[in-house]
Amino acid sequence: MTVKQLPLPELVEACVDLGIPGIGLWREPVQNYGVESAAKLVGDAGLTVTTLCRGGFLTAIDPRERAVALADNRTAIDEAATLGTDTLVLVSGGLPAGSKDLHGARERIADAIAELAPYAGERGIRLAIEPLHPMYAADRCVISTLTQALDIAERFPADQVGVAVDTYHIWWDDQAPAQVARAGAAGRIHTFQLADWTTPLPEGVLNGRGQIGDGAIDTREWRERVDAAGYTGPIEVELFNDVLWARDGLELLKETAERFVEHAL
Repeated sequence: MTVKQLPLPELVEACVDLGIPGIGLWREPVQNYGVESAAKLVGDAGLTVTTLCRGGFLTAIDPRERAVALADNRTAIDEAATLGTDTLVLVSGGLPAGSKDLHGARERIADAIAELAPYAGERGIRLAIEPLHPMYAADRCVISTLTQALDIAERFPADQVGVAVDTYHIWWDDQAPAQVARAGAAGRIHTFQLADWTTPLPEGVLNGRGQIGDGAIDTREWRERVDAAGYTGPIEVELFNDVLWARDGLELLKETAERFVEHAL
């Protein structure tokens, strides 16, 4: 999504040229290209699919809506297996229309994961619960902290359910460093993602993720924390930013790789 302006074949070729070894894929462009075709494209290029994003949106109260969400998540798990990744990222969902019950919404997420985790485990897929910044709690994700995410994840085996550590969403939380250590000790850091926090936020706030090094987050400090917690997996950069998307995609990808080296290694 960092360079969503690039068609998948062009992105794969550019990653090879720049020495970027893996790609975190999103379901919509993969579905448009064809899941099996995307798997072949990435595999033939010698790249790995680091994660698939996203599953989730599991807070529905209506039984029919819940059944649709569970079916879609099973499809997402199957897509992840086809692509050869071991991790499906979950954006868990916001409050249903008219509801103010955060606790109930979180429990419905846990109930849904209880149904999905065995299905994922049978296919070699781990579910990574991603806490999102509290400004998204109403409409996108009622899980706002690593503490909340781990409290749910720990109800399940670590090889089935863990967390996504995303600097954009947790950098502000003074409990997050201890929770990174907690997650690492249990083998539950299933992906680590980087983005910077820049202000002012755009209208709608969704597409406000800053380029690494442009904002308030000490990216290298977070990378060192995750390292210390024992995480050895891929590190992703995930930027949602309309200004960046308006630029030349190849130039942006090259800049992002350079910023990663400069600010994270």
